[in-house]
Amino acid sequence: MSLNHVRPWRNIYRRASRKIMVGNVPVGGDAPITVQTMTNTVTTDIPGTIAQVLAAAEAGADIVRVSVPDEDSAKALKEIVRESPVPIVADIHFHYRRGIEAAEAGAACLRINPGNIGSPERVKEVIKAARDHNCSIRIGVNAGSLEKHLLDKYGEPTPDAMVESGLDHIKILQDNDFHEFKISCKASDIFMAAAAYQKLADATDAPIHLGITEAGGFVSGTVKSAIGLGNLLWMGIGDTIRVSLSADPVEEVKVGYEILKSLGLRHRGVNIISCPSCARQGFDVIKTVEILEKRLEHIKTPMSLSIIGCVVNGPGEALMTDVGFTGGGAGSGMVYLAGKASHKMSNDQMVDHIVEEVEKRAALIDAEAVSPKAAE
Repeated sequence: MSLNHVRPWRNIYRRASRKIMVGNVPVGGDAPITVQTMTNTVTTDIPGTIAQVLAAAEAGADIVRVSVPDEDSAKALKEIVRESPVPIVADIHFHYRRGIEAAEAGAACLRINPGNIGSPERVKEVIKAARDHNCSIRIGVNAGSLEKHLLDKYGEPTPDAMVESGLDHIKILQDNDFHEFKISCKASDIFMAAAAYQKLADATDAPIHLGITEAGGFVSGTVKSAIGLGNLLWMGIGDTIRVSLSADPVEEVKVGYEILKSLGLRHRGVNIISCPSCARQGFDVIKTVEILEKRLEHIKTPMSLSIIGCVVNGPGEALMTDVGFTGGGAGSGMVYLAGKASHKMSNDQMVDHIVEEVEKRAALIDAEAVSPKAAE
């Protein structure tokens, strides 16, 4: 069994929400918090878009969103959906017809923006298409594109304005007896987004899609998303997340999982616990971790690995991980397995050896999950 225990003081009690389906993926209720990303290719570049969808899915994306800005993109969506191993969400703005076409093309979900999708009558037509094609809907409120009457009322984008926009659109869906929807209230300002999401969580039982929109580049966007999404998730708010980065969509997926893993809400792959290194290190920690991150990308089994440069914290950290290596002296260190000191290993052979031990441990954990007796 993996040592990734969930201890009582780490419990997060998730907000109660309805469960909906996005294709074959459940969102809300007791379903795992899903990780999403969005392609940044030109949608009519079908091979390029499919390649990006496949890369995101391989990285762990549960759902992938694709922009549908024109009729040709809606036509391309049909082939993209057919080749995708995960549900595809069609991102719809400005023209309700694209939503109807995307539903007909097989999209699992339509993302529509109340601020620019059109009149309630046009929304009704999108709802009908979604119902006819077994398609869910995400109401995607964005601080940067609120309806004019709400900007006139509040004077500027505010959490109250964002929530009012979302609730108005929920009413339209509910008045049309459509309940397969989730909702988001995104802003690039983490204070505004957090306040809006907290108000929204109290006002509806719909599944909530979390995101800090237009968060920025890889470093700054990761920090903003970790703060904004991390605090909301800690409060139990959020059923599906997307980290918005000016970066490769695969990086969005990786950061999303790291946020969930750090809170114990989702476990996938190897969680590496490593020190920042100092003059006491018995080997090059930074280079070793960089190499191991690459070499262990193929491991999907949830497990933990500690890579600590010296004996100050190394043995203690290793006691709580599946595999560990602590630097020592004379060009070697101690290997820990299942939280126990096992054997010494030379620094020049440690990387290959650690990869081998992680693979063996992952295979054992997988076997235990399938058949506890078979793994004994």
